[in-house]
Amino acid sequence: MLTIYVVSDSTGHTAERMARSALVQFTDAPVRVIRRGQVLAAEQIRDLVEEAAGQQSIILHTLVANELRATMLEECRRANVDAMDMLGPLLDRLAVRLKLTPQEKPGLLKQLTEATSRQIEAVEFAFAHDDGHKSDDLDRAEIVLVGASRTMKTPTMLYLAYRGWFVANVPLMPELAPPVALTAVSPQRVFCFSMNPGRLAELRRARAEAENIPLEPYATPEQIRKELRHTERLCLEHRWNQINVTGKSVEEVGREIIARMPNRDL
Repeated sequence: MLTIYVVSDSTGHTAERMARSALVQFTDAPVRVIRRGQVLAAEQIRDLVEEAAGQQSIILHTLVANELRATMLEECRRANVDAMDMLGPLLDRLAVRLKLTPQEKPGLLKQLTEATSRQIEAVEFAFAHDDGHKSDDLDRAEIVLVGASRTMKTPTMLYLAYRGWFVANVPLMPELAPPVALTAVSPQRVFCFSMNPGRLAELRRARAEAENIPLEPYATPEQIRKELRHTERLCLEHRWNQINVTGKSVEEVGREIIARMPNRDL
């Protein structure tokens, strides 16, 4: 029986899939595949080659670091073990054509895949938790944005979601008590948006005209001041982070929030 050692300084999943894809072409071949991931030291390579030398075997490896690839080549030649570098030639060819030096960091593809997957999940979460929807599970949100209508909550939420943060937003209205789930969220994760009353009135009038919404009471100075006082009172009462978004871009507000979030374990 032929033993195929799939060796990687990351997980080895990609190399194993490649090996098994090739094996499909050989019906009922007496082969076993052994995957060895997280091979990061020369001593690990020597032990592996010694193990492979005692049987009919071949080593397929996707070692990123040039030093580890050189060690693998040297040890396999010494022990007369068949080995195939599945990544080195490609890295060398790309380095020549791109006139760049590879980073030689294991696991970059896995990190990129995980980051992309998280971004997709975060965006889906944001759309499901926009404007107070699904407020019963706000504990799943890493960041919760609150404030009066038209204070940039939704665009800021999407800006953060596209950067992998799980964000919800909840409108605050004097006529309604805030959701119970919101008051249970750690105040470090809640950001209350405030805005200059005059600027908020402009935004509300523009929306009212565009969507044929009655100006009263939605865009009146009295209603706007009432709502802003209400949000400020709740912000102080619950010790939420407060951000005045007047004159700021979505990017500026988003960066300010991220700067206040030291990690994702809050």
